Amino acid sequence: MKGQFTKDFGEGFYCTELKKQAIKWAKRYETPVVNLYDYQANSSLNILFFKEMTDEWLDFIAACRSGQPHTYDIVIGAMANDQIYNYVADFMNGILTREQFWILAKFKYPTHQINFCTPEALKCITFKGYEEIKE
Repeated sequence: MKGQFTKDFGEGFYCTELKKQAIKWAKRYETPVVNLYDYQANSSLNILFFKEMTDEWLDFIAACRSGQPHTYDIVIGAMANDQIYNYVADFMNGILTREQFWILAKFKYPTHQINFCTPEALKCITFKGYEEIKE
């Protein structure tokens, strides 16, 4: 579960509910494959759900991308995708104010990610199959 780089919601196993986004992620590899899972959350887990991009969402991403750990089992919300990654970095480095960030951080399409952060969280998913992506 440890990654090479810091991510939006910290270390963990990242998934999405958006097939178009999953295909885009898969195409980064020589043989693009999208794995399919069922997800059933356990009520005893500590889950953080961002319904929309807010200051809390931005602060959480900035903390995670700075390497700060958190105590959530699952984190769900929009991702700081390629369009706004530089804006997040500029916000973290003090180049952009919070207000400037929000003016620039408008998505052209929706994004979504679920990070299963702990071994307990991984027990909530069941592998259902895969689809090899053809061009």
